[in-house]
Amino acid sequence: MDKATAVELLDFILESIRLIERRFSGIECGDDFLTDDEGLDKLDAISMRIQSIGEALKNLYKRELPLLEQVADKNYWRTIIKTRDFISHHYVDLDAETIFDICENELGLLKENIQKLKSQ
Repeated sequence: MDKATAVELLDFILESIRLIERRFSGIECGDDFLTDDEGLDKLDAISMRIQSIGEALKNLYKRELPLLEQVADKNYWRTIIKTRDFISHHYVDLDAETIFDICENELGLLKENIQKLKSQ
């Protein structure tokens, strides 16, 4: 992923968001991830995609920070990258409510920001 172009990384992020949205369908609260194997599978799959979005943004942040700053400040992007770091290094401490909150309240803005970057 490190050698991918900015456009490829943005496309990857949008595709990951699409997959998260599909997998998140039917999840009404964080506990829905924990009720059965299907919920746990969704939690794992969504977490992996959030992690990979963070990795793609980490690469863009290193190489294309001025591009990212056209739609949001450094702190916005750093927060997403830190989420990736947390999932990567502290997965055992991951809380289903946190993943629910990201999907419910943060993913839409990220999608808008990435679409704005793509349209430039």
